[in-house]
Amino acid sequence: MRELPILFSAPMVRAILDGRKTQTRRVCKDQHLPGHKPSLLECPYGKPGDRLWVREAWRVPVSLDDLSGKRIAEKCLQAGYRSPWCPTQYEADGARTSEKDWREFGPHPSTTAPGRYRHARFMPRWASRITLEVTGVRVERLQAISEADSIAEGLLRDREGWRGAPDLPWFASPLAAYRSLWESINGDGSWDANPWVRVVEFRRIEQEAKAA
Repeated sequence: MRELPILFSAPMVRAILDGRKTQTRRVCKDQHLPGHKPSLLECPYGKPGDRLWVREAWRVPVSLDDLSGKRIAEKCLQAGYRSPWCPTQYEADGARTSEKDWREFGPHPSTTAPGRYRHARFMPRWASRITLEVTGVRVERLQAISEADSIAEGLLRDREGWRGAPDLPWFASPLAAYRSLWESINGDGSWDANPWVRVVEFRRIEQEAKAA
């Protein structure tokens, strides 16, 4: 079993936490010639049974703002902890580790304000709160997605229909809503390009940090 990182935006993190998102599609780098299907052996997201740890936007106490995630880990180990750790806040939903710990790390006992914004790409393994188990991997054209799979990508549903994220429009069709979500992430025209994508199916197996 391997553990591999995977990055998600805030709306998709919330969809995972809500149990709405159990699939993700990522453009294959090896598009090759028309009609040539990229190999599953080259999938950077593992195979069934492997685990993915989610990278998302995060913050730590302002007292640690000058330190990178790697340096925080080093100082933690130097202090005698068995594994890297520090109070963490997650941008997707504002969830934090223990408020008591936040007070201890703050510049003043009554100050628990978070520090600077840290992009998801800079999240180290120790700070990740979401771990996923890969249950399936396949390669297909983007537009081959079904309505059921569109919904499994984490769509929101209301009386007005479907949409991919809170800031996107509503659509009557899950497919149209997913197309809107895809293009909001990958740019105008990316749907019409109909690239080969790797479809990664997963289930959430743990939550490593919870709001206090």
